[in-house]
Amino acid sequence: MDGLIMAGQLLLGLSILVILHELGHFLAARAFGIKVEKFYLFFDAWGFKLFSFKVGDTEYGVGWLPLGGYVKISGMIDESMDTEQMALPAEPWEFRSKPAWQRLIVMLGGIIVNIIVGIFIFWMVTFKYGEDYIPNDQLTNGVSPGKVGRAIGIQTGDKILALNGQKVIKFDELLSSKVLLGSPKLTVSRDGKAIDLRVPETILDSLSKHGIKEFVAPRNPVHAVLAVNDHTPEKLSLLSRLMGKKPAPTVAPAFDAGIKKGDSIIAVNGNPIIFRDQITDVADKNRGKQINLSIIREGKTIEVSPKVAADGTIGVVFGTAKLPVKHIDFGFFESFGVGAEKTWTTFADNAKGIWKMITGKVSARNISSPIGIAKVYGAEFEWEKFWSLTGLISIALAFMNLLPIPALDGGHVVFLIIEMIKGKPLGDKFMERAQVVGFVILLSLMVFAFGNDILKLFGK
Repeated sequence: MDGLIMAGQLLLGLSILVILHELGHFLAARAFGIKVEKFYLFFDAWGFKLFSFKVGDTEYGVGWLPLGGYVKISGMIDESMDTEQMALPAEPWEFRSKPAWQRLIVMLGGIIVNIIVGIFIFWMVTFKYGEDYIPNDQLTNGVSPGKVGRAIGIQTGDKILALNGQKVIKFDELLSSKVLLGSPKLTVSRDGKAIDLRVPETILDSLSKHGIKEFVAPRNPVHAVLAVNDHTPEKLSLLSRLMGKKPAPTVAPAFDAGIKKGDSIIAVNGNPIIFRDQITDVADKNRGKQINLSIIREGKTIEVSPKVAADGTIGVVFGTAKLPVKHIDFGFFESFGVGAEKTWTTFADNAKGIWKMITGKVSARNISSPIGIAKVYGAEFEWEKFWSLTGLISIALAFMNLLPIPALDGGHVVFLIIEMIKGKPLGDKFMERAQVVGFVILLSLMVFAFGNDILKLFGK
């Protein structure tokens, strides 16, 4: 069921964005009197489709292959590869008969709509829900680094002061593109002294491998145990695995040792503990060995000795104290400014990420397919999260379509700009071959992205 909810959210979000993207091309084409022969959600590959109907000169329908959508614009060399039509004399209602500047607007129509949609979504989400964040100056216990955080020099109890000399107001900034894509100087307070650390440009690769939780988190006192893993295996379908649902651990030291939900751990190996990292650090150093835990159950102190699993865990979910959270509400017009800023930041982050991949500073293994995107939506439907992620994807689609790859809008834009400079269009044969090259590139990227996510499911 979790996999179906993830897939359903992804399908709904992408369907909305694809329809609006293609509507951008459609409206621009119709505004200049260009005939649009087809408007499809998903692809009707090899002529197969779920349904269709015709209004005027345009056939509207839903294809069977859920990898996007398209509009077939008359007199244009596109994914339809309709060479027979191009061999006939040009008609006044065809794409090829229009001035280059009009054709350029038609090709940019989908990208422009995706950007407008992104701004609108971020605007409305900000106005409706406001913003919640953890005030960095209220984290009096400092932070607790994971293995990635420790690797760059962050220590338990450090207090984050600044990024590139600018004071950190929101703890969430540490998990933003400022850090993940910017390689900033991180200033921390340790024993009353300010210490500068450099976040490496490869941090995104490290977090992709180990998970975002292995970077840094607020140091928070532990409370009663919330859950204890037992030995009950889960039988998962292939779809569940592909959608990211993982089986429960088969090793459960805490369960075997008699730890129960609601127990409070007060000491490890005789040393009193307050924070989660005081337990996890000891467990990590004693993999495969027994550790002694003092726990309180119904007012009584009990001693247990679980054997730490090979991965350094004991099989419990810790409860923690409630973190300080600040909420901000924005007015209607103020929210627009916030939405526009989020749109620009998201667009710029896509550009930074692609450039880092091109220059080899970030691994291409970070490219995700619909499988990876579905996992981000999650197994529970929440309107705020759904629309926020859909807004992010809208801007990502705008950026990806702007890339100068033949078969994408950006490739057509480049060819039209060359035509405007030369004063004459590029040859039909060249355009046909460019489309084929573009298809090969896109297909290769798609196979690579799906392969990435499938391998990640198996820990590779």
